[in-house]
Amino acid sequence: MRDTISIEDFLQKRHFCPVIDVRSPAEYAKAHIPGAINIPLFSDEERALVGTKYVRESRYNAVIAGLDAVGPKLSSFVNTLQSITSQKEVLVYCWRGGMRSKSMTWLFNLSGFKAKALVGGYKSYRRKALECFESPFKLIVLGGMTGSGKTELLQHLKAKDEQVIDLEGLANHKGSAFGWIGQAKQPSTEFFENLLFEELMKIDPNKPTWVEDESKSIGTVFVPQQFHQQMSTSKVISIEIPFDIRVKRLVVDYTNCNPDDLIQSVNRISKRLGLDKAKQCVDLINQKKFDEAVAISLAYYDKTYRYGLENKTNKPLIVELTEDTDKNIESLLTQKALLENL
Repeated sequence: MRDTISIEDFLQKRHFCPVIDVRSPAEYAKAHIPGAINIPLFSDEERALVGTKYVRESRYNAVIAGLDAVGPKLSSFVNTLQSITSQKEVLVYCWRGGMRSKSMTWLFNLSGFKAKALVGGYKSYRRKALECFESPFKLIVLGGMTGSGKTELLQHLKAKDEQVIDLEGLANHKGSAFGWIGQAKQPSTEFFENLLFEELMKIDPNKPTWVEDESKSIGTVFVPQQFHQQMSTSKVISIEIPFDIRVKRLVVDYTNCNPDDLIQSVNRISKRLGLDKAKQCVDLINQKKFDEAVAISLAYYDKTYRYGLENKTNKPLIVELTEDTDKNIESLLTQKALLENL
């Protein structure tokens, strides 16, 4: 049909014209197609009312309730779209390509736009995302103990035109119990998956892609199982940085925050750290002896990392790095070339 678009064409076309999510605000807030703008046909309350009438009464009564709800708002939908874009071509989606997206597409077209509704709606996008996570990628996992500066190294590698997926950046979290400090609110796991899907679509799967070593969860979000499984069986380069350099880096990263945030994070791992060491760590934070507090927490994280390293399917290549960033990047690229020849 002329006023619909397949998911394959949608994924190409959405880079050149606005994407409108007509689902309710709550649906959009939970997760949406990155870059989409929300112009909800129904409020959350209206959606609940229409859904209830559909289930308990009839489709006809649900449609009438929907018309009563949106009738007074029709002009506002068009005015909102006009305020968002001067382009005439727009893409529209709802949950599964049903009445909501078709109704809004009809309205926008009636008002002079060239709107197309995504066949299968948001569900078709999610299906593509989940399929993508099962696709094979040539991953190089960058490992290293807490405070090694892995994220910074990935940024430098990206500047060298290397393919990089920054999972912690997508998750708004640095991975450890302290990783939430100074970060924006984390996305839902579903929206994190959408963001990861967008990044994976940008890379060439036939070329190596660097990704930081992560557990199944990064703060409150979870790495897709299929993708994490690939990470766990991929080649690993593990960097080693002197302990004092790692302490120095972590002190710089975390001492500009509210000390109460540090204490809260220590309390989260108090049982694993040991109650005595946790108390000692809190006392040192209160005394602003951050170097000593960091050293105590690093002992716990180092032990955890060594255990994970020993249980990896592929034994990692160990690379000793220094404070010289250029030499460190050169060393990593050399190890990458060795891995590709194995």
